[in-house]
Amino acid sequence: MRALHPAALRGVADHGWLKSRHTFSFGSWHDPRFMGFGVLRVINEDVVLPAMGFGTHPHRDMEIISYVVSGKLGHKDSTGGGGVIRAGEVQVMTAGTGVTHSEMNGSATEPVHFLQIWILPAKAGTKPRYGQADFGQKPGVVRVVSPDGADGSLAIGQDATLDRVLLTAGDTVDLKTTRRRGWLQVVRGRVDAGGLIAGPGDAVVTVDEPTLPVSVQEDVEALWFDLP
Repeated sequence: MRALHPAALRGVADHGWLKSRHTFSFGSWHDPRFMGFGVLRVINEDVVLPAMGFGTHPHRDMEIISYVVSGKLGHKDSTGGGGVIRAGEVQVMTAGTGVTHSEMNGSATEPVHFLQIWILPAKAGTKPRYGQADFGQKPGVVRVVSPDGADGSLAIGQDATLDRVLLTAGDTVDLKTTRRRGWLQVVRGRVDAGGLIAGPGDAVVTVDEPTLPVSVQEDVEALWFDLP
């Protein structure tokens, strides 16, 4: 099965300093049709104004991934992790038994555009941990998150992987699923994914299909989830 999840179905939050689009029910936006996709619970696309952000707040029993599209995202957490995340970099925080953290725009002059992703862990009550890596901007399909941290990817406590897809118009690729579910989240550009046309904010969903053939119509940046 393949299906299109259009960007227009996302929830909208505008707090002035923060503009957010919610793929799944989040905060004050609730739609019983969109509570998650398997273990994938949150995809929020956020734009935060300069020198603004999310003050210190708690999390527990969640794998939290931050993916920066443009700008700089400052981060501090109670595990001792912290720093600045830039485009090409990915941050993972295993909240486990509980952490507090803050996320602030790392620039006083430019907005930061990023995706925050939550994945349910396979086991509750694990030890909190933090990781960050720079995957550069080289075109192709790059594994950025995995269960075991193989090949320089960041490890999470769930049988799921996340690939970053950077391709140019005219490129083709078969995105593979070794599990049951696939989710292709388009950040920018446009693709024909198995006959479904997806642009910025759209997603293409697969269930029980080993591959998703992708033909790039406009230079694309996307995230490909392989989920149990």
